[in-house]
Amino acid sequence: MVERMTSRANETGAAIDAVVHGGNLHEAASRYGIPYEQWLDLSTGINPHGYPVPPIHADAWRRLPDDGDDFAACAARYYRAPDAAHVLPVAGSQAAIRALPALLPRACVGIAPLTYSEYAPAFKRSGHEVMPLDVGWETLPEALMHVVVVNPNNPTAAHLSAARLLHWQEQLSARGGTLLVDEAFADTMPSASLAASTHREGLIVLRSPGKFFGLAGVRAGFVLGVPALLQSLRVTLGAWTVSGPARHAVKAAFADEAWQRDMRIRLDAESARLVDLLHAQGFDTRGTPLFAWTDDAHAAALHEALARRGVWTRLFTSSGSVRFGLPASEAEWTRFEESLREGVREIDATRAC
Repeated sequence: MVERMTSRANETGAAIDAVVHGGNLHEAASRYGIPYEQWLDLSTGINPHGYPVPPIHADAWRRLPDDGDDFAACAARYYRAPDAAHVLPVAGSQAAIRALPALLPRACVGIAPLTYSEYAPAFKRSGHEVMPLDVGWETLPEALMHVVVVNPNNPTAAHLSAARLLHWQEQLSARGGTLLVDEAFADTMPSASLAASTHREGLIVLRSPGKFFGLAGVRAGFVLGVPALLQSLRVTLGAWTVSGPARHAVKAAFADEAWQRDMRIRLDAESARLVDLLHAQGFDTRGTPLFAWTDDAHAAALHEALARRGVWTRLFTSSGSVRFGLPASEAEWTRFEESLREGVREIDATRAC
């Protein structure tokens, strides 16, 4: 059910490719016959210790969002972008992923075979040709005009250096192309971001407060790039893309440097704990402070064994790999550890037969 394409028909009868994402607990509950409220959901890379949003003033609900509220400037400061003119707030980076391909010259786009699954369909819908990206390339093939990189990658946790990415950006910009870098999981490593370089032509950076701040529900994101491109995207998306309450929540989170500092320390410790648990059961993993990932030969079997115990992880069917998010409490850690041990014993018993 995860990481696959399905086809449905639009009103004219044409086929539309739709990406199906994981994290759908209602579907899992139905499939495995376990009530929704009894699941432990580790299928996302969202921080389970979300930012404690302060009370929202009633005006945030009554008034239309006002671009004069310094929201973009606040984001520019937090992300270390050149200035507010290089930042466009959007209704989650998902909105930008769907809209940006149509604003770029139709050409060949390099996208890693295993990465966030919305990118390839979005570029294909806009008439681009998609080819597999080899992250080991020093010099990009001449055929490539655009490149998409999720950094660190979701789900493999692979990370490319800023030097490598800027070298690619220079090559693409010289061809009139674009490097699009999705930094949805980069808040735990702010010094590695390319946000400060978004004055460069041919560089777009996407950021989201949903993962690190645990604010996925506010549906807010930011596109960082040169003002001319952002203006074209602004016209495409229209007015009031980010709600008043969402702006309130995100501005508070961006301003709270003490919370950010403490949370980075906490997530580092908890991700190390997660990796240690998986290693103890024989699974080699890679990870970020927000998730761990394994492509072990028995990863898919582990996903299934955990699901039968009401623990939901993210299975990538194209590779048979699995991503694990962080438990939210000691009770959840205990449940995960017990389910993990039981699941591995079940897999070992099956192999012995």
